[in-house]
Amino acid sequence: MTERLQKLIASAGYGSRRWAERLIEQGRIEVNNKTASIGDKAGITDRVKIDGRKIDLNRYLEQETKVIILNKQAGVICSNSDDKGRKSVYSLLPKESRWVMVGRLDLNTSGLLLFTNNGDLANKLMHPSSQIDREYAVRILGQIESKDLKKMTQGIVLDDGFAKFNQITFGGGQGANRWYKVVLKEGRKHEVKRLWEILGFKVSRLIRIRFGEIRLPDNLKANQYDYLKPGQVKLLLDAVER
Repeated sequence: MTERLQKLIASAGYGSRRWAERLIEQGRIEVNNKTASIGDKAGITDRVKIDGRKIDLNRYLEQETKVIILNKQAGVICSNSDDKGRKSVYSLLPKESRWVMVGRLDLNTSGLLLFTNNGDLANKLMHPSSQIDREYAVRILGQIESKDLKKMTQGIVLDDGFAKFNQITFGGGQGANRWYKVVLKEGRKHEVKRLWEILGFKVSRLIRIRFGEIRLPDNLKANQYDYLKPGQVKLLLDAVER
């Protein structure tokens, strides 16, 4: 059975379909030692190379889409390996599948991380066009005024472009530290921290508590994982097919 080449590459977790299409247009992909063209199809048994390097189209081939939710602890890295010997989130996952991470968390950010055996789903969930909510609980040091909240919901120009929170709600706390819940629809590097810090506030703790319709369970301990139920997996699949 054959599929469009870009879909096969995305399903194997190497990048999005659009990314694969760009590589095809640039002549950087080969199928069975021939330069691929837009519209070409291939099967998982075909020999596909990107920039001369063979890729494994079969590595995420499973009939059932599975999704894992992990409660990442601060200090755990989101990479496969680390020259400093720090613990990786991948060491916490079951070995039955090869998992694709849906959006990273910074070293000192804790909370919800999703992993799936469906590379195409992972790439769609991470793509900016998906417009999926990411909700964080953030502890702020400093006296925050309503004008500050208004600036962050109206939008601020950062080094890499315009950014804003779609929603900010007070989450409690007294004294110098206050908790807020913030929602945004993209996952640029350090975006939550940068939006607060550009106004002079220090983020002392950051926890991702929701991704789309999936919330971090209260009973999921730090560095523990659980499988999403079929209905929850369907919510994620439906979110990228709208």
